Amino acid sequence: MTDLTGKTALISGSARGIGKAIALRYAQRGANVVINYSSNAADGEQALKEVRAHGGQAIAVQADISMAADVDRLFAEATQRFGPVDIVVANAGLELLGAPIAELSDVQIDNMVNVNARGTLLTLQRAAKHTADNGRIIYIASTAIAHPVPGAGLYTATKAPGRYFAEVLAREVAGRGITVNTIEPGPIDEAGVFIDSIPADSPFRGIQAAGRIGERIGSPTDVADAAEYLAGDLAAWVSGTTLLVTGGLPQ
Repeated sequence: MTDLTGKTALISGSARGIGKAIALRYAQRGANVVINYSSNAADGEQALKEVRAHGGQAIAVQADISMAADVDRLFAEATQRFGPVDIVVANAGLELLGAPIAELSDVQIDNMVNVNARGTLLTLQRAAKHTADNGRIIYIASTAIAHPVPGAGLYTATKAPGRYFAEVLAREVAGRGITVNTIEPGPIDEAGVFIDSIPADSPFRGIQAAGRIGERIGSPTDVADAAEYLAGDLAAWVSGTTLLVTGGLPQ
């Protein structure tokens, strides 16, 4: 079991789904947790309540990661409350499926680029500046970036830069003992489109589950397991790499 006692973890987009699962896991392991949400204060407060129920100290900070001033404020509130940040998880992002490139609106393009590409870069950049020596930085990507998927071109294209940013950053901060890694989850229940637009009885779930361990799609807990490993001492010499969390399939 990873011991994160006394560490401070900041997880963007942690009011629900994968981010929330990671926040809860880090709290269970003793970390102080900074929860971030973009607009839904109710979700942020609920996540805060659950983290505190695990005995962890936590704050919830509203911040739009596509806005540089908001990201600066997010890190400022974290350090003001808990001191230096030890773990940063760049998780916040938007998901968009079923949107052919020829039919994309300008608003969709702007939103996805601003949050998934620009927002991730801003988060990783501030993490590089504010993460304590020997800290951990983790980017949550998606296995969708590995193969062209009709209707998901904008989503996957805007998620791909984050992995490259993370690989470069790993080399830039290595001298400070900071590791930077990427987690690429496969389809995850209770996260992203599986919360917002795919019904529980959709045959898409069965199609995605076929051939995976246990014949199921993933859960946020599966991703939290990987995030726990990368945040701990056992991963102190693992950096610049990508960990697939897919139940055994390549995507």
